[in-house]
Amino acid sequence: MNEPKKGEIIIYKGREAEIEVRLENETVWLSLHQLATLFGRDKSVISRHIRNIFKEAELSENSVVAKIATTAADGKIYQVDYYNLDMIISVGY
Repeated sequence: MNEPKKGEIIIYKGREAEIEVRLENETVWLSLHQLATLFGRDKSVISRHIRNIFKEAELSENSVVAKIATTAADGKIYQVDYYNLDMIISVGY
């Protein structure tokens, strides 16, 4: 398998979800919406879980969150929080 290039998007397809995964800085990044899709939960449930992870200092926000500019369907550019693999694992646990 070829080594992925910086910022390359890889598609993950599971039994119930298909997600475009952002690979950058040797880790995977997912938005809140993608996390909700991956785990089959409402975004509010995932968001609450993330807040608890930060509140309990399980992970440091500065090390697991990146703001990435994303173009929405309306053509506007928004700064969206993306969470790295450490957060993805913590949410899934």
